[in-house]
Amino acid sequence: MMTINTLADAAPPAAANRNEPVRNSPLVNFALRGLEHCWLPEHGRWSHIYHLDGRASPNESLPHSDVFYTLNVLLGMSRVAEIPEGLDLREIFDRNARELTRLPVRKYAFGMALWASAELGFAIPDDVARAVRAILEDSDAWRDFHAQDLGMLLTGVVAQTRAGRDEWRPYAQPLFRFLQDRYHGGAGLFFDTPYGLRRRFASFATQIYLAIACYQYGDLTGDVPAIAMASACAGKLIALQGPQGEWPWFFDAASGRVLDFYEVYSVHQYGMAPALLEWGERYGVPGAREALIRGFQWVFGRNQLGRSMLLRESGLSIRSQIRKDELQNKTPRMLRAVGNMLLGRSSGLIDSAGVGLRLECRSYELGWILWSFGRRNDLPQLTDHGLFQSAQAQTSAA
Repeated sequence: MMTINTLADAAPPAAANRNEPVRNSPLVNFALRGLEHCWLPEHGRWSHIYHLDGRASPNESLPHSDVFYTLNVLLGMSRVAEIPEGLDLREIFDRNARELTRLPVRKYAFGMALWASAELGFAIPDDVARAVRAILEDSDAWRDFHAQDLGMLLTGVVAQTRAGRDEWRPYAQPLFRFLQDRYHGGAGLFFDTPYGLRRRFASFATQIYLAIACYQYGDLTGDVPAIAMASACAGKLIALQGPQGEWPWFFDAASGRVLDFYEVYSVHQYGMAPALLEWGERYGVPGAREALIRGFQWVFGRNQLGRSMLLRESGLSIRSQIRKDELQNKTPRMLRAVGNMLLGRSSGLIDSAGVGLRLECRSYELGWILWSFGRRNDLPQLTDHGLFQSAQAQTSAA
């Protein structure tokens, strides 16, 4: 499989020149280089966490998370022009998809399997397909779906249908109608769950997964309300974007207010927001392209800490900027969000002296770079940025 080097190691010049995929943008090759560090050869998958704090064994494996992240990476690989030598995507997909029925994975992992298999052109293992159908046919259990479950399952069903596998088509409309009835808020944002007090506390990821699902469904079927819902969400997020391009983390979906900006996640800036805003550009959402660029520039160093979130030598990224006193404790931010919701307050950024870094990288984050930029050649200020060019030059000159 892939050869894994430590962060201090550098390939000899000839090997670097020979192995660097030439048809990919420098940004894509940066992410591929990072994924080499996250590879677990003994398991045939990418890791749950790669720690950036200098520990001797930086990869942390959590099997059910490894498997989901690996499927997310494979989704990104489906858009890469030139795959690194030695990567057998079909074998990796089959190995990890089969684990879905053996590990305690969330429902959204099955949706990712549907989506990745459709984009890669690979068949879904029979036992996995049966498990997905059981989920889709038990509509009473949908009331327990979180946004990520519903969004990924609907996107996966649409992707399968688009790939010509019409046996999945009958599931698409019922899933979308459930989304429309139970997750769509009047403020332009989506709820996180269909019922209960928790539903109005929605994350940035909630918005991304459901809006992309609506775009996918509307694009396939011509459903105008689906496109309108997705575009309204994209427009609302753009309106709430921070002064330096930050994408807020937590919202009150009922009122459309930001409850807490933190954590500000790098993957939202360079991967997940661009995945949604690509659709927004296509469907004419005002400011979509500008918001994408502004958000990405945050990881280059236009942020509160004035530092790049990208590690040039390794191809890895720093996971997030976070309130220093909340690195190990989520309770304060939950209490803050509840308080802001009850008092009708919006949250903003704090003084940069109180902001720190979460020193880890997760493989799926790099997978989102591949998905969002693997086929883009119209944003050279991002994909061919000097940081990535310098990384290639450093590797070749080492």
